[in-house]
Amino acid sequence: MAGKSKPSVPSTSKPGGKPAPPRMSLAEVMSALEKAGTAQARKIYARHGATGPMFGVSFADLKTQVKRIKVDQELALALWDTGNVDARNLAVKIADPKLMSPKDLNRWASDMTQRGCNAYVAHLAVEGPHAESRVDRWLEAKAENIRCCGWMLVGALAKHNETLSHAWFAHHLATIQKTIHKAPNHEREAMNGAVISIGCRDAAMRKAALAAAKQIGPVTVDHGDTDCKTPDAAIYIEKAWANAVEKGFESPGAQERNRESMRTRC
Repeated sequence: MAGKSKPSVPSTSKPGGKPAPPRMSLAEVMSALEKAGTAQARKIYARHGATGPMFGVSFADLKTQVKRIKVDQELALALWDTGNVDARNLAVKIADPKLMSPKDLNRWASDMTQRGCNAYVAHLAVEGPHAESRVDRWLEAKAENIRCCGWMLVGALAKHNETLSHAWFAHHLATIQKTIHKAPNHEREAMNGAVISIGCRDAAMRKAALAAAKQIGPVTVDHGDTDCKTPDAAIYIEKAWANAVEKGFESPGAQERNRESMRTRC
């Protein structure tokens, strides 16, 4: 339940190994997050759209907590229910994708206000069993932040789901090509990211995404008082391919599948 911490449980030992540390309670984690917060980070997060209570914890400090906690679905749900921005940023990193219900994913997609962090919810979905069922629901949502999450999910599926057809991605490329310049500001950014990710899937989708990017042309996004830039999709796709091939991968998608999850590494 929200605001209610669970007690630590006794640690267990693996044969021949060190005792595992006790699980952290909600109260312990919130205290650690509060101590790690800074005024500067709060300003940065606010400029990126974060609203509600926050301590301002850097993602480097969040990663320290992820290494300590690892995966704890019960704690992740409790952290989310606090409504605290930093607690939610940690929740998407320690949640168990296989245990996230469609209802939880919908709620988290709706609640996430910090721009760019929609990608964490999208990757949480793509690592679990409900990704494909969320795409249309999120893309058809009235709220822009949920649609952004939907486009990020399309991009995540392009790199991680090897069973979806070329036609499925071609359909979404066509939609982006027709609507991107009429879409709201931050949805344009998410759509542009989806074009890039689709272009990283395989050779066929590279060709299709580059053709779409050419037809779309420059994408204008107002990033507000931030240092963020809108990447040129075609240039970014080609750079991603050059990097992947140089490192011995058949595609940027294959390279991504061989890396630690974006949720926990970034």
